[in-house]
Amino acid sequence: MKLAASAQMRELDRRAIQERGIPSIDLMERAAAGVAEAALDLLSVQPGKARASVLCGAGNNGGDGIAAARLLFLKGVRVRVFLTGRYERLTADALEETRRLSDCGVELEPFDPGSQDQAEWITASHVLVDAMFGVGLSREIAPDSAAAAAVCLMNQSRGRVVAADIASGVEADTGRVLGCAVKADRTVTFTLPKIGQFAGDGVLCSGRVEVREIGIPPDLVRRTACMVMTVEREYVQEALPPRKPDGHKGDFGKLLIVGGAVGYTGAPYLAASAAVRSGCGLVYLGVPDSIWEIEASRCGSAMPFPLADRGGSLRGTALPAILEKLEGCDVLAIGPGLGRNEDTARLVREILERTEKPVVLDADGINALEGHINTLDARRDRVTILTPHDGEFARVGGELSAGRTEAARRFALRHGCTLVLKGHRTVTATQAGTVLVNTNGSSGLAKGGSGDVLTGIIGSLLAQGAAPVRAAAGGVWIHGRAGDLAAERLTAYCMTPDDVIAALPAVFQELAL
Repeated sequence: MKLAASAQMRELDRRAIQERGIPSIDLMERAAAGVAEAALDLLSVQPGKARASVLCGAGNNGGDGIAAARLLFLKGVRVRVFLTGRYERLTADALEETRRLSDCGVELEPFDPGSQDQAEWITASHVLVDAMFGVGLSREIAPDSAAAAAVCLMNQSRGRVVAADIASGVEADTGRVLGCAVKADRTVTFTLPKIGQFAGDGVLCSGRVEVREIGIPPDLVRRTACMVMTVEREYVQEALPPRKPDGHKGDFGKLLIVGGAVGYTGAPYLAASAAVRSGCGLVYLGVPDSIWEIEASRCGSAMPFPLADRGGSLRGTALPAILEKLEGCDVLAIGPGLGRNEDTARLVREILERTEKPVVLDADGINALEGHINTLDARRDRVTILTPHDGEFARVGGELSAGRTEAARRFALRHGCTLVLKGHRTVTATQAGTVLVNTNGSSGLAKGGSGDVLTGIIGSLLAQGAAPVRAAAGGVWIHGRAGDLAAERLTAYCMTPDDVIAALPAVFQELAL
């Protein structure tokens, strides 16, 4: 699903109005109808017994709200409409909607943060419409402003909140909260969903997002190329490599996983188990000699082998054995449970420099690049997938101030890699500048070991022949879906990374349908 930026939406509106001759007031009326329908749907009482508050800005988003207020009034709802902006700044269409509202006997009231009467009406409303700011908001809402007071009242209200196009205070292109933001139960967005509704804190402020067609010509929408998209089931189905009916284990990929250290024996086991469960034909697991027996006793399908170590961590002299084993494999996944010491970090960098094979780099494999990002840059023409969480991302120079989607996009472009930035709504950024946002998964995945499972899934898909971006984004979706199934069965509190692995067969069964 395409996610639009604010500039793209402005351009679509402009072309529809100026090039196709569609009256802007008609677009506003259709947008208002969607908002009003959502508000009526959220009512817990009959419209004739309901009261509503509509809080509007002076722009066209405010006009959507004013028009929605009229439609609610005509359905029998007792509605009051409060203007948080300045009357003299109302757009032409918002003024026309104000006139139409007045013809119904409802007047636009200036919002007064100090009014007890207004506060009581707003907080006691059964439904509220947020139409203060549209997708154009780009600066923080001042804490002492009327808009901030209105946000506070809406968030304190006992009623349900519908946001028109986007929750006020959410930056449309990033999902950042600009000072404060309305927490909507539902967002009725127009023409295309917005990036900020699926990324950052905007996810938590948007509630359920509904897309409303308002009359923008479909061909204009189809031709809008969005650099940010969500990952859908169909995308993941296409990412799965076909299984040859007469194939043997060598036909389904050979993956080498390198990781582990004393005190971190679970990580390599989880990665290897997830890789096997995700369809990889042969999974080799290189671990420090001091923990090899532990891994060998746990792994029934993967094949652990010992590597030279010092003090329980891999040492540089393990390099020849790793490179030799990698010669017979398709993909390397390195990092799960590796531990942080300089000898091991140097080993990681040497492997990255010397191998031409695709690499999935996780955890302490990523940390090895701290202060040595040139090692990653040198692999620009080779496949490298990084899977950091925010802390690891910061260590290798990632800057999150621009928002997660934009930060990931810039990093992937700058360093010529595929970046999987883990977290709530994990994003996968590509060398081409596109970003794929994952929308499944739950807080049950926020546990040690979950990232190791993800590494195993991505490495497995890549080894089986999936394209790098599809292996990365598809692996994230599969991991998230398995997490959802595990949470449904065990709750987010009780599920473990092993439970996520156990849920993988059900995910692949769903994808096969």
